[in-house]
Amino acid sequence: MDPERSVEMRLSRAMGRAIGDFSMISEGDRLMVCVSGGKDSYTMLALLEQLRKKSPVKFELVVVNIDQGQPDFPAHILADYMKAGGYDYRPVYENTYAVVKEKVPEGKTYCSLCSRMRRGILYRVATDYGCTKIALGHHRDDILQTLMLNLFYAGKLGAMPPLLNADEGRHTVIRPLVYCDEADIRAYSAAQAFPILPCDLCGSQENLKRKVVGRMLDGLERETPGTKQIMLAALQNVVPSHLLDKGLWAKLGVHAANEEKDVQSGLIPSASVLRRTTGEVSVL
Repeated sequence: MDPERSVEMRLSRAMGRAIGDFSMISEGDRLMVCVSGGKDSYTMLALLEQLRKKSPVKFELVVVNIDQGQPDFPAHILADYMKAGGYDYRPVYENTYAVVKEKVPEGKTYCSLCSRMRRGILYRVATDYGCTKIALGHHRDDILQTLMLNLFYAGKLGAMPPLLNADEGRHTVIRPLVYCDEADIRAYSAAQAFPILPCDLCGSQENLKRKVVGRMLDGLERETPGTKQIMLAALQNVVPSHLLDKGLWAKLGVHAANEEKDVQSGLIPSASVLRRTTGEVSVL
């Protein structure tokens, strides 16, 4: 099979599986697809458009880009691409760039303030356009990086939810690419020749903790191919009774972990399953 077609099929299958697993799209949905001009959001849009055309579930796409007022931002490139593709494109101008540059001290990271401001804008715009869901382009590697960031720097165990009720339940955020490999997205983006736009905020900061963690994960993947997929599988195979969150234990009514019972119920894998998947046995 043509390598380009093979990558596209892997991405389409992964996205379809995520949408099905978490019931991300329903009949009559109007999705606000957030496109930044990067490889991830372009890929998400292309795959969603393919799905829209062939799916028995009818839904609409409204494409939104926030022009954040970055100097020399080539907004016309994105507008021309959307026009050529026949998309319902709604550009939004908000000069968050000036606010972030003013409020964040030199040398500090922009991400927290920038993301909060963008999130507020997206919620407002989704309401204005009558969109039922907001689609973001976070992929598998973003999910794993967030897991590691929370583990190393925030002291909590959590990643990014595939589906989120946000803004006090007024909006639903979906992440259709949560099962998609960034390497496949990169290859697909290059093959499709998407007109990638620069980011002069977070994209210009090389020492972000997210980038550090990303390089760490890439190194683990090179050393032991399949590491990222195993980590993703771990996020889908959580054993609450084998964590140390006493509040969670209380909610679940757990008084003591029970290995035999947990193995029988499928909460934890048997030793034979662990041998097949990792080559090692480590249940407790």
